[in-house]
Amino acid sequence: MGDRPAALAGLPLLEDLGDISGARVLVRADFNVPLAERNGERVVVDDFRITATLPTLTYLLEQGATVSVCSHLGRPKVMGDPNFSMAPVAAVMERLLPGVEVLENVRFHPGEESCSDEAVDALIDSFDCFVNDAFGSSHRSHASVVGIARRLPSAAGRLVQREVEVLGGLLHQPPSPFVAIVGGAKVADKLGILMTLADKVDTLIVGGAMAFTFLAAQGHSIGASMVDPTKISQCQELLRRDVEILLPTDIVAIEPGGSFGPQFNGTNPTSEVVTYGEDLPEGWIGLDVGPESVKAFGERIAEAATILWNGPVGAFEDERFAEGTLGVAHAVAASSGFSVIGGGDSAMALNGAGLAEHISFMSTGGGASLEFIEHGDLPGLAALRSASNAPKG
Repeated sequence: MGDRPAALAGLPLLEDLGDISGARVLVRADFNVPLAERNGERVVVDDFRITATLPTLTYLLEQGATVSVCSHLGRPKVMGDPNFSMAPVAAVMERLLPGVEVLENVRFHPGEESCSDEAVDALIDSFDCFVNDAFGSSHRSHASVVGIARRLPSAAGRLVQREVEVLGGLLHQPPSPFVAIVGGAKVADKLGILMTLADKVDTLIVGGAMAFTFLAAQGHSIGASMVDPTKISQCQELLRRDVEILLPTDIVAIEPGGSFGPQFNGTNPTSEVVTYGEDLPEGWIGLDVGPESVKAFGERIAEAATILWNGPVGAFEDERFAEGTLGVAHAVAASSGFSVIGGGDSAMALNGAGLAEHISFMSTGGGASLEFIEHGDLPGLAALRSASNAPKG
């Protein structure tokens, strides 16, 4: 197979399964897809995660294997709850790739999340080998992610392989300038990845509600915006690091007691919305970055050779506070650099704006992509490297 990228070292790939003609192969996919009720039937409304596995499934079928796929779907509280059945996914698979069996929701087994021996036994029954093609679930130490790989010859699927290649490339001397845009609500969820990125990027752009803890750390008045006072000292520490950190310089805020959210789209809400500078009056809530911030962010993005974006820079679900995130989306899409989107809301914003085709790589990982960049590994990948057929050395 030639020399592998450093990120793939020790990771068994599909070719490492050897001759699988006649073998029964279990594939762990991430089919946690959105469902909707239509004409009294639950149907899949976005099949991206299903179609993303087709290269792996097609390869296995072409090699003569019998293929079954397992996945979780939602968080069922009752085992066997029909609202979390994989039947809608199976219907899509029957249309796309007939002959591939879709097993029932792995979370219907009480030992899935605790990775019990009983759950692993039930999953591997009658299978000869295992393929993990669920990068978005590989940060979880569940039975269907790590337990099977410890018991059967295993491999990373094409989707997982590509995720590791691309995201691993961000950890191993990516082309410079490297610009990372990190947004979202809770600074506690992102401090780890920000600390890691601070050692790797040329510019770190911080947006979303998490930016207010940084602004508070600088002594700015943030009104009634979301802040985590327990993280202010860590934000101050990060701001002292030898890396350019761009924070919002103007903020779109809503008046005290104002209402916001996607339910106000298409209406004429009466709450006053004002764009301020870095300081907000008492009681006002910051919900988006303003035009000057978007301009400053866009200038750095335009200069970048490598871009990573994870998390919106405002409450974009409400159209009044979507301009910042849309501005970042357009800047990333227009860039000539290699752009990586860490899944989740960033991908949603790009898809909604019709810009996804201008992105170099859209990760399916969400939280898994950030955890991989922060730690350089995931439990699901470590389990594959411990498989009996994993390449040595």
